[in-house]
Amino acid sequence: MGPALPKRRRRTRAIVAAAAATVVAAGTAMLTLTSAAAETAGCAVDYQVTAQWPGGFNANVDITNLGDEQLDSWRLTWDFTDGQQLQHAWSAAATQSGARVSADAADYNRTLAASATVGFGFSGTFTGDQNPAPEAFRLNGVECTGETSPVPTDPPTDVTEPPTEEPTEEPTEDPTGNPGQDEWNPPSNLVQPLNEVWAHVEDTYNLNFRNFGWDQVIATGGSINYCVRWDSQNPVSAQTRDAIASKLQEQYDLWFDQMAGWNDWPYDKIEVNVVGWAAYDRDLLQWSDDSVDVYIGDIREDAPQCAEACGRFFHQDGNYSQCPGGDARHYDQSLWLTQGMGGGAGGDWGQRMGQEYFVNSLNSSQITIYLHELGHTFGLDDFYDWTPSGQCCFIMNAGSSSTITEFDEWMLRDWWRHLKSRYGY
Repeated sequence: MGPALPKRRRRTRAIVAAAAATVVAAGTAMLTLTSAAAETAGCAVDYQVTAQWPGGFNANVDITNLGDEQLDSWRLTWDFTDGQQLQHAWSAAATQSGARVSADAADYNRTLAASATVGFGFSGTFTGDQNPAPEAFRLNGVECTGETSPVPTDPPTDVTEPPTEEPTEEPTEDPTGNPGQDEWNPPSNLVQPLNEVWAHVEDTYNLNFRNFGWDQVIATGGSINYCVRWDSQNPVSAQTRDAIASKLQEQYDLWFDQMAGWNDWPYDKIEVNVVGWAAYDRDLLQWSDDSVDVYIGDIREDAPQCAEACGRFFHQDGNYSQCPGGDARHYDQSLWLTQGMGGGAGGDWGQRMGQEYFVNSLNSSQITIYLHELGHTFGLDDFYDWTPSGQCCFIMNAGSSSTITEFDEWMLRDWWRHLKSRYGY
């Protein structure tokens, strides 16, 4: 039996002065720092506990560079205040000494442009009932001052701004959805809570972010490729491998069957393919066929990873020229299955949860934690610090529903309604 759905805690916003950036910018508030390398300098940091279970938790940390100048590298430090211990980190190299945690940029997110955001996540442990957020952060050794300040000691240098053009990619297949269902017509009892949710989205998300699940599906013309990160010492058979691939398709269908033909959504079905597996040792993968690419011994974030050259997270420009299998073997998302893990995490990079939980759920019609985390990949938020009017029980309100509800479906539709114009619909 897999671990229970994690208890979610209130999101804690820790706002600091520094400069760096994240995968999904959620709820930034702004304070600032002083740096001799920029005309003005400052940053916002959003620290969120995304999942919690007895004795453990996952957290995301988002950093936004509010200054005028690019950072060529970054380090974020903070002190835990109640004995928490760092276990594993992803998208940063993190260490802990005493209460002090230091998180250094990874090679692929080392440079942080002005106005850009970078993010990383980690798993940790705590004791007792409390898991308080850090009280202060430092970026590159400088503490937040509370305001963006001019720095006159250096002349300004050229800064390469992040691209502002609308994406130019077009679907690679002809749209297959059915036209005509264009009205925004949710049931009357859902209108107010849906409006509340979208107002919250606009307040907490960077909607200029270009790697939501929506962006990935449109870029491929209606498909999603997966890499499985087998973060486990348990062997896996070809039968289980194929069952995992089938289950991913089934779970995607549970979210997206209701989208077919609605409001210019161009696909009747999102085709889900598993193109790669990463493991600690080849002997753990008990098959000899070449139906998937196999990656052994590439350890990132303390877990096996498929080749970065093949990952959309690392190549959002769609250039997979260095991927051994080319574009056909690139992966858009990772299914990260960690032995002994409770709870889950999700984002544009994919979904993470316990290896035992996922495998033991293969005979279930709905894998609740996976469905919840897949919702995050497509922008749906957590609700651990508030609930929309009249709504109590839906899959994105963790622990309140084991299935996708009508309210979940309309929240997904609302994301497409607001984003579709960026793709020309």
